[in-house]
Amino acid sequence: MAPRAFWTGNLRLSLVNIPVRLYPATNTERKIELHQIHEPTGKRIRYQKVAPGVGAVENEDIIKGYEYEKGKYVLLDQKEIDELKLESKQTIELVRFVEPSAIDARYFEKPYYLLPDGDAAEEGYAIMLKALNQADKVGVGNFILRGQSNIVALKPCGKGLLLEILRHADEVKSADTFFEEVPEVKVDKEALELAVELIGRKSGAFEPEKFKDEYTEAVWELINAKIEHRSPTVETGEVPTAKVINIMDALKKSVKAQGKQATPAKAQGKRAAASRSAAKKTSRATPKRKSA
Repeated sequence: MAPRAFWTGNLRLSLVNIPVRLYPATNTERKIELHQIHEPTGKRIRYQKVAPGVGAVENEDIIKGYEYEKGKYVLLDQKEIDELKLESKQTIELVRFVEPSAIDARYFEKPYYLLPDGDAAEEGYAIMLKALNQADKVGVGNFILRGQSNIVALKPCGKGLLLEILRHADEVKSADTFFEEVPEVKVDKEALELAVELIGRKSGAFEPEKFKDEYTEAVWELINAKIEHRSPTVETGEVPTAKVINIMDALKKSVKAQGKQATPAKAQGKRAAASRSAAKKTSRATPKRKSA
């Protein structure tokens, strides 16, 4: 059964409207939520909302506030906040198209899958997908979600479209203030060449499924073992200790180690060549059987 869309509306480009559905592209099911428990009784810890000098307060007596000075707040009623929320037109409006490399990775916040909504939307959706692929562009636009304005990027993703919520400019910190303290270092030419060679030897396709979340898997195993009243079967790898190394020696050893690890294709080719060679030798060594 297909998941339920959490938003439906239109993808708009100028006068063109394409009915679409939006689905989260990320999965939070593996996230482990741990609660605080009172160990002697096994009861979960609950929190009361209290005000200094007042004690516990009721929810209906609580409003929001912004601290503009230490201990001083501007009070905001929820109705006042709600009145500021933007009215959603249920539309993703594309206003510009840019090169894929033009959007800095720091701006990407949350991905969603965008699908056509109904038979009437399929042709327009297919045209948009193929046009973005052919032009090699990313669509940028506006999207109101839960009363707030968002910047979005629309790009091809296999057979469909991926919508990325982007951060606003004032949400991204400038790197200059952090990197200005990085010292200028004169790089050894040989060390640089070795580093480039090592990168080349370890280059390949991005395969996220090969990167395991060992900590989360270990926690799940510990939880299941306790539920099943057994000992956990957790493999704990040794954590390398930090030590001062000579970068040149380390690079040379790394490149040498990579050279010994043949790629699967090369290894298979070598094995096949060895098999053919052995077969030829056996053929020459075995006398032909005479016909009766």
